[in-house]
Amino acid sequence: MSSLLALSVSIGGLGAVATWLALGPLSGIMLIWAAFLAWAGYFYSGGNADALKATIVGNIFGAVCAWVAAMLIINVDVGAFTAPIWVGVTVFILVYASQVEALANIPGAVVGYAASFAYMLHANALNAMSVSAASFDNPLVLISVSMVIGAVFGALSSRLAGMLGGS
Repeated sequence: MSSLLALSVSIGGLGAVATWLALGPLSGIMLIWAAFLAWAGYFYSGGNADALKATIVGNIFGAVCAWVAAMLIINVDVGAFTAPIWVGVTVFILVYASQVEALANIPGAVVGYAASFAYMLHANALNAMSVSAASFDNPLVLISVSMVIGAVFGALSSRLAGMLGGS
């Protein structure tokens, strides 16, 4: 089997499994779109064991930075530019922190940040109750878990493709 066919079968099959999980047993725990973003992140980060680690750490760090921005937006009003100021400050920190080797995956962190705000704005979860919840109602928890699952599915699909393709 060609490597492209093996990868297509692997990602297609595991994509179906991940979607079933997100819509069934992991509903409310896993967002399929966030998982697919991290899955892609695994491959754009190199598609190996280091990429898995970098993707997970980067995605979670981005989600943490977005969570901090949300907490600041909710709790520290600095006028008409509250949200832009806190987003600017936290994104600056997100990028500047890439000096630390473990936080060097800027694209992964940006994806985690963006996914967190996408969820908060789409699900009307940019509020004190959601952002401070000790549950899957908290965007930090939900996005982080979804992205870890997605990155792991990326690694699994890569291994399966290798097995199917004979490499």
